[in-house]
Amino acid sequence: MSKILILINDAPYGTEKAYNALRLANQLGKDHEAAEVRIFLMADATTCAIANQTTPNGYYNIERMLKLAITKNAKVKICGSCAEARGLKNTLLIEGVEISTMAELTKWVVDSDKVLVF
Repeated sequence: MSKILILINDAPYGTEKAYNALRLANQLGKDHEAAEVRIFLMADATTCAIANQTTPNGYYNIERMLKLAITKNAKVKICGSCAEARGLKNTLLIEGVEISTMAELTKWVVDSDKVLVF
């Protein structure tokens, strides 16, 4: 079984990096169910994990994309110090997302077969 880590750094909206990273994660979940997909959100990408996002009709919604990845068994963690720096310490996060540490990210990097950075 292949272990794939997708590291996202950019905010959910404004660029399409988070969008494209989650498109890839969801396609992996669909086409390669045996692969273990891990998503780690850092820097401004920590805001991808905020629950109850509202976007205009016709626009992609990162919350929905992240929830789909989680239902396809992706593990999603966010950098705790990055989240705290952005005032997310007491913010409601998407169910299934865990606050994590650099130490855990380090373990994921070493344990993954592939690391993709967006």
